[in-house]
Amino acid sequence: MEQNNPIQLNQIWCAIPVFNNKDIVKDVAAGCCSALKNVVVVDDGSTDTDVESLLSDLDVTVLKHEINLGKGQAIRTAARYIEAHGGLYMITIDADGQHNPHDIEKFIPLIHESDSDIIIGCRNFNTDNVPFKSRFGRKVANFWLRVETGIDIDDCQSGFRAYPVRHLNQLKFTGSHYDFEAEVLAKAAWAGLQLRTVVIDVCYPKPEERISSFRPFLDNLRISLIHSMLVGRRLLPWGPKRLVNKKRSDVDIVRHPGKYFKMLLQENVTPGGLAMAAAVGTFLAILPLLFIHTIVIIYVAARLNLNKVVAVNVQHLFMPPFVPALCIEVGYYMRHGRWLTDISFEIVFSQFSDRLVEWFLGSLIIAPLGAVLMGAIIFFLVTVIKKSIAYGSKSRSC
Repeated sequence: MEQNNPIQLNQIWCAIPVFNNKDIVKDVAAGCCSALKNVVVVDDGSTDTDVESLLSDLDVTVLKHEINLGKGQAIRTAARYIEAHGGLYMITIDADGQHNPHDIEKFIPLIHESDSDIIIGCRNFNTDNVPFKSRFGRKVANFWLRVETGIDIDDCQSGFRAYPVRHLNQLKFTGSHYDFEAEVLAKAAWAGLQLRTVVIDVCYPKPEERISSFRPFLDNLRISLIHSMLVGRRLLPWGPKRLVNKKRSDVDIVRHPGKYFKMLLQENVTPGGLAMAAAVGTFLAILPLLFIHTIVIIYVAARLNLNKVVAVNVQHLFMPPFVPALCIEVGYYMRHGRWLTDISFEIVFSQFSDRLVEWFLGSLIIAPLGAVLMGAIIFFLVTVIKKSIAYGSKSRSC
């Protein structure tokens, strides 16, 4: 991660996207000014105050969106401005007071090591008033990033980050609100940028004092849609444009197949990861993918960074004749309003085209149900086994 021309401190900017945070944004901006010389505040259509007037006695640049365009759009506005004015790195910090501006100093050494890493402030949740939805959302977001990129990050929801603006401004994005922060990490990883973390402090006010512009239904919907888009994009056989090249390990795989097989057994072995692998393997195994189930399952598992061993082997539970016959029965009922009472090899193969249509229709019902059921079973079993192993290890150590 060495670089020929080390980044100077005056080339590192701080960006603060703000929307209706008049009571705290000045303290945040002042704290950022004490850590970095260059600070830009993006007023994303605030209606509670004139942000530029509020910050007039601070040495900061204020950019303004006339209407609220979203946090993601505010970050992109700041990134374009910073690059145009000679900045190389942008550290984003939320304007609601959750982050401590003094933690900016923790990012600086990592920035000096490379000019193409995204550094994410991993929030220390061992503090008061951390909402359950924040803990849960963090786990869900980390899981989806693992599926989309194969990368494990402790806190990919944190808004306290450092971006290399040159690379950030070359990427294209769909999301412009909170969904941007999920999209940018996946697309940056696909482009070859490394994701790194540093532990930061976080401060959550009491529930009755908390102010947030996050709209649970709409923003969660946006985030769900962006993850669906990212997963769909990941399934395509061609990858996006890379901005930073990495060394390929294909030769090492050929030279050390034993290590590669060991890696296959160990990849994504969290309860959620194994459950997802089992669910995907089940879903594809039930579909009428004649003679190519294994190929399709391996491809999808590889693209989504799932455990290939689990995904491939779970299909054996759904081999003919029982599951295809069940799908045909359900599909026949959907087409004709009655059950197929005489199902045999002769009936299936003499009317194969009809049975294939019914198999497909029935699988649209059976496959999702089977996937959810198998995923839940695997998640429960793995969780119990891991707890048993952890308890056994603790007992032996005592």
